[in-house]
Amino acid sequence: MKKAESDHIDSVVAQCCIACRLTGIDDSPSEAHHIGNGTMGKKASNYEVIALCPIHHRQGGYGVAVHSGRKAFEKVFGTEQELLQMTLRGLNE
Repeated sequence: MKKAESDHIDSVVAQCCIACRLTGIDDSPSEAHHIGNGTMGKKASNYEVIALCPIHHRQGGYGVAVHSGRKAFEKVFGTEQELLQMTLRGLNE
């Protein structure tokens, strides 16, 4: 991973979990989630990451964690692409 990619991920993770933010919580710890890019087997780039807390990323159940059911998660919080755009706008503010 190049330094610019690592710096970008660090900037994203420094933000609050985007799902928590949408529910009015603005101080949850987060980790990087590479969004799905619609192609099987091809990982998203290191610039296609959103901040998710452990619950919304991998620990929560169906409809709570993106890895427990992407479609159910997206019905509640918006698509990963929409969340990525919100994340990028937040970095540019």
